[in-house]
Amino acid sequence: MGQEPRKGSDSSSRAKRGESHELGGKNHDIARQFAWEIAAINVHLQEIRYYWAKALGVSGPQWMILMALADLDQGEGVPVKVVSKMLHVDPSFVTTQSKMLEKKGFMRRKTSGDDARVVQMSLTDKTYKHIAGLASQQEALNNFIFAEFSDRELVDFTAKLAALKNRLEKACLKVAMDM
Repeated sequence: MGQEPRKGSDSSSRAKRGESHELGGKNHDIARQFAWEIAAINVHLQEIRYYWAKALGVSGPQWMILMALADLDQGEGVPVKVVSKMLHVDPSFVTTQSKMLEKKGFMRRKTSGDDARVVQMSLTDKTYKHIAGLASQQEALNNFIFAEFSDRELVDFTAKLAALKNRLEKACLKVAMDM
């Protein structure tokens, strides 16, 4: 009794005062804000992917499959399992979408000579030409997006994000085991 109601949440009040709610030396408010920023970045990246996909006449997920192949293929094709792992999707999804992309002439699928259970996927010349046609637009957009980073800073930042991704993968396993 006699207390005034609080204005704003406890965490936002702490953040404004410069205080932190720490557990093990980590600031939970900053970590939560970081998670929101990453979620927003993902939304914007997804919007950009859909733009590029539309330019090729494919869906956003199909665009991601094509980009994964462009990044991974060393000339011998890439197994469905490798692409699905990179995209964090079920292999059956990649199989279904790759069959559609093959019908549209964007990729080839062939059974591996070493293991008949494995399907190797590769891009067609048509797809490489489409991607090359978008390259200058993509480069200009990347220059705009990463203008505040030097090459070294971008390499360092990307390495930190990769390390964070690995820790998050481990954290997911830890949470799953604890439940």
